[in-house]
Amino acid sequence: MTILNHAFGETPASTERSFVKMHGLRNHFVIFDRRRDRRAFRRADIVRICDPQVGVGGDQVLTIEPPSPEGVAAGATGAMRIFNIDGREVSACGNATRCVAHLLMEEAGVDALVLETKGGMLKCRRTGAMDVSVELGPIGSNWRDFPLSHEVDMLDLPVASGALRHGMGLWIGNPHAVFFVDDLAAVDLARDAAPIHDDPLFPQGVNVGVAELVDPSTIRLAVWERPGIATQACGTGACVAAFAARLKGLTDSTRFTVHLPAGPLRIEIRGTMALMSGPVAYCCRGFVAAETVYDFD
Repeated sequence: MTILNHAFGETPASTERSFVKMHGLRNHFVIFDRRRDRRAFRRADIVRICDPQVGVGGDQVLTIEPPSPEGVAAGATGAMRIFNIDGREVSACGNATRCVAHLLMEEAGVDALVLETKGGMLKCRRTGAMDVSVELGPIGSNWRDFPLSHEVDMLDLPVASGALRHGMGLWIGNPHAVFFVDDLAAVDLARDAAPIHDDPLFPQGVNVGVAELVDPSTIRLAVWERPGIATQACGTGACVAAFAARLKGLTDSTRFTVHLPAGPLRIEIRGTMALMSGPVAYCCRGFVAAETVYDFD
């Protein structure tokens, strides 16, 4: 029995399928292995699974997939798909990548691997018994990547709310608007960040990061994440906050500790790439009923 067999358990009947729930700094994921069971989910079922009142409860549903031909050529061990609580598929999530990479490294008995995502081929490495690093990027500021409703200056976004002004638009496989403030504790995230997320400039929403530079290598960060929630941790948000601090000339450090509500992540900026390191943890495992299973492919 492989580690994923052990993690996901043996399905007792064809009417059910197994999941494992993990978290990275309280960013919770319900993970399904579609290499063995090719059934998938419609959008409504993802919403139900993520709802703690009627489902498993989680910030995202993740599926482990066989690598594509391009992934095989790149040496990928597996592929990952990511679905937000509204059922929409997204391209990147740093905390999710660490969790899935940990599962696959445990299964294969290796300390490093390549994980295929819609955001690219990500190099992952074990940095502790329950700690994983992921190379994310490249980080860019092309307005067409978001997409935006029209072209703007990405390094000085024409949106503002409360103390959030002069934000930077950055892409790291998903879209972020990063705002630096003098006092993060004085910011009401729901009041100030939500209007940025809902601004017509961002027709598909945007992850809104509010950052405070404590010292040249320390950042406090809170993120209002698509589709409109205050998250306990955002790995890609931590990466773009560190990158933005350098781009704005606030610091010339390349190594950062980014403190999120649930704890710290370690970020190293390497050109336009970011190496993110942090913990992973198991929550539970179980089964969902087959009547929730449909096809989203």
